[in-house]
Amino acid sequence: MKLKIKKGDTVKVIAGNAKGSRGKILRVDIEKQRAVVEGVNLVSKAMKANAKNPNGGIIKKEAPIHVSNLMLIDSKGNATRVGRRMGEKGKLVRYSKKTGEEIK
Repeated sequence: MKLKIKKGDTVKVIAGNAKGSRGKILRVDIEKQRAVVEGVNLVSKAMKANAKNPNGGIIKKEAPIHVSNLMLIDSKGNATRVGRRMGEKGKLVRYSKKTGEEIK
């Protein structure tokens, strides 16, 4: 299945505990249809001491969130649905359903 968001996109969370927050997508898991968004859906994780983290302790980490709970932010800063159509060069491009503009 083709997802309508990709790494580097700015998205808004439309459902769940983090509803209303915005962030940049760091990672996308296509098979599980989940994405990790910067600063959103933070969970506490107990870490054992190691060379990288000598003290260990509890750290905050972003957890994956389902893509159905995310909405893309277009160039004007509005949340929009995403469509796909043929571009000028014969390639499929994403576009904003709200404004009709192509999403880079």
